Amino acid sequence: MPSSIYEFAQIPRVDPAEKRGRASKALSARDAGRVPSVGVIYNPRSHRNLGADFNCGVSPHVYIAQPQARTQLPAALAEMAERGIDLLVINGGDGTVRDVLSCGQAIFGDDWPALAVLPKGKTNALTVDLGVPDDWTLQDAIDALDHGGRVWRRPMTVTPVEAATGKEPVKTEAAPSAMGFVLGAGAFTKATQAGQSAHKLGAFNSMVVAVTGTWALLQSLFAGRSNPWRRGAKMQIGLGASDAPMAHSGRGDPAMRQLLFASTLERLPAGIKPFGALKSGLKLVAVDQISRRTTALVPLILLGKVRGPLRERGIHQLAATQFSLSIEDQFILDGEAFPAGDYRIEQGPELVFVTP
Repeated sequence: MPSSIYEFAQIPRVDPAEKRGRASKALSARDAGRVPSVGVIYNPRSHRNLGADFNCGVSPHVYIAQPQARTQLPAALAEMAERGIDLLVINGGDGTVRDVLSCGQAIFGDDWPALAVLPKGKTNALTVDLGVPDDWTLQDAIDALDHGGRVWRRPMTVTPVEAATGKEPVKTEAAPSAMGFVLGAGAFTKATQAGQSAHKLGAFNSMVVAVTGTWALLQSLFAGRSNPWRRGAKMQIGLGASDAPMAHSGRGDPAMRQLLFASTLERLPAGIKPFGALKSGLKLVAVDQISRRTTALVPLILLGKVRGPLRERGIHQLAATQFSLSIEDQFILDGEAFPAGDYRIEQGPELVFVTP
């Protein structure tokens, strides 16, 4: 996990006067014979881009931006929106996708162009869900715009809220929303830290899931409830627009959850199925401080092999239109730590991704 904490104030704001009007590009047909206009956000710091030169002269209709910081993203995206691009290619990992979506929401709103992701990061959970191969190239993505498939996904929108005002969104320029596809807390935060160590040993993507999952399981099986892997984090989860408190099984401290995991993805690395039979929409699983006996069943639960009353065992799998999270520890969104606080998590705009 990065040493610094991702602050919402770091997400650049776009002056409304700078927003450009644009025609819908995600589904509209181009004029016959017109070559597609393509914008590329290239992250030179992504794991598989390190030391690699990107060919910036691919074609006159491809516009490539290499922002060195988040503050440069809005200008690059605004220029691409003004050009009326048909396809936005994100060259990087899950963190790059998160930053592009977070910075681009004020520019594109609900009217994004078609998107493509080249899996160049340490973690690429989104491309696993989309079925994009590791060797997918920019030319492959451009060809797929006309000859490939389409997958629709809605990222999660994470917004800081004022706890004293009934979970209303913060109305300040310093607190925009972040958008991403994988959110976790409690033992998930510890697993992300362990994943960083696994990266240094050469483990990435599904291998990281296997390595960190095995380590987390061993910690939970043999450690006491005071161990960080079993203690989890103090949090309150409210479900739906009514903010109904999530039930607790009574296993362990009712103020604590050993783990929280939420996503809008439908296929996850290593074939895990933490949400059981739930597939579409915003899904979450919350784990109380479960017994060692239930912990031993976790590998089978993740593979969808255990059925029955998991809630009584302390494992809550459900779908929600939205939920609130009040947490006293850091949480993770697409690989980066965010500060403790009060948040609202809901689904963002429906985005169209081109696939092979």
